Amino acid sequence: MGDDRSKMLVEIGDRPILWHVMKIYAAQGVNHFILALGYRGQDIKRYFLEYGPLARDFTLTLGAAPAVEYHDSHPEEGWRIVFADTGRHAQTGARIRKVARYIESDTFFATYGDGVADIDLVALLAFHRHMGRVATLTGVHSFSRFGVVQTNGQGLITGFQEKPLVDALINGGFFVFEGGIFDYLGGGDGVILEREPLQRLADEGQLAIYEHTGFWRAMDTFKDARAMNALWRESAPWKIW
Repeated sequence: MGDDRSKMLVEIGDRPILWHVMKIYAAQGVNHFILALGYRGQDIKRYFLEYGPLARDFTLTLGAAPAVEYHDSHPEEGWRIVFADTGRHAQTGARIRKVARYIESDTFFATYGDGVADIDLVALLAFHRHMGRVATLTGVHSFSRFGVVQTNGQGLITGFQEKPLVDALINGGFFVFEGGIFDYLGGGDGVILEREPLQRLADEGQLAIYEHTGFWRAMDTFKDARAMNALWRESAPWKIW
């Protein structure tokens, strides 16, 4: 899925966060990707078209018939990527519907391009199949963006808790869908997966939730990007490759 804010090209380390998301899947045997492109879609295409030369040593022979000789293997050998232009204004549900013709299996993964996790995709898929529903959403615990003030109930502050872990689960953005999901995505470009489609699935008992208790982080702000870059330099908990 895409995002008109196109955070997917913001770099973590020296690679766009989209690359990190794809590496999480590729490390677990999923290397067929469909990118639902919108705003800055041309930049995403250009990044991957230029990725080989930029990532490897090569010799270029100039002349009437220029030739390139690479001196090592491609770092992402075997990746197959469909670049699908779904329109600048298409929302998440519409983007999935628009790439239906490129999906070659009855069951498929979907995710956003700006969130990473040390998620076990094999376990996620097994859970989805066990539940036997149209869709599975990965639920994660997130830290509050604000500190919490603790009081004694009598007008006095007793302490502070800096950005505590929230008890409730939130949408972590790692989905598994059956082909039946397309029955819930009818309409124009304004179909937002997270609204009517997911609510309808839930109302009909067709939406399962897989709880991921490990690392998860989404990049919504510049501050998030800075924090994720710091994590990349230190430990990169999502680096499972």
